[in-house]
Amino acid sequence: TPPRRPPPPWPTQRPLRTPIPPSDFSLRRSSSRVMSTAARSLLAFRAARLRPAIGAAAAARRTLPLGAFARTRAFASVTSHTEGEMGTPAYRMRFKDASGKEVSPWHDIPLYTGKDGVVNALFEIPKNTKPKMEVATKEANNPIAQDVKKGKLRDYHGPIFWNYGMFPQTWEDPNLVHSETKCAGDNDPVDVVEIGAEALPQGAVEPVKVLGTLAMIDDGELDWKVIAIRTSDPLAAELSDIGDVEAKCPGVISGIRE
Repeated sequence: TPPRRPPPPWPTQRPLRTPIPPSDFSLRRSSSRVMSTAARSLLAFRAARLRPAIGAAAAARRTLPLGAFARTRAFASVTSHTEGEMGTPAYRMRFKDASGKEVSPWHDIPLYTGKDGVVNALFEIPKNTKPKMEVATKEANNPIAQDVKKGKLRDYHGPIFWNYGMFPQTWEDPNLVHSETKCAGDNDPVDVVEIGAEALPQGAVEPVKVLGTLAMIDDGELDWKVIAIRTSDPLAAELSDIGDVEAKCPGVISGIRE
């Protein structure tokens, strides 16, 4: 079987699994520009919110086909390996399932965990590192690679202080203009910033609790940053929404915004 080719340019085809646009995440704007409400209504993935995005047949977990839960169990067997040297254009981190078949971390890793307010996130950039790594959305099977701009590998100006990644099976629609920001999506998966204590390795897939979001504008495109914490982090039990982050982790939100 030939390797899966990347999808043609949007909007002629979306990712193989129907993504969930950020507009369906039930977000509200707060005075601090954090799009937030309680976690249960912030990114709760309830049927009423998801139905426009993923269709009535899979709108709620009670109606999801059993295959979706089989994928959730099977994804624990997904392994990663690297090709090329880190810090070069040839570097790629690729993923395989238990049978040895190469899979896409964007299309094939499940988003849902079976628990309200908790979803899977794939991490591309460990905290305290500088290279700007990301899922290569235009390559077959979407390996992780270092971003390139004007022929040069991209780095942050300094080490980032949080784990940075994306939500599988999501997509920021470039044809959908947000009613408040007046900007359309950036044509990439939805980003996640994990604020826990541990530096997560590149390629890690972790269940995270959603706490809030920032609506960032980058070159006129809307780029959502979902703030979350790994469910196994010691602080996770004390954080339920963005207000808790402000209270218990002062400076985190302003630091992410910068």
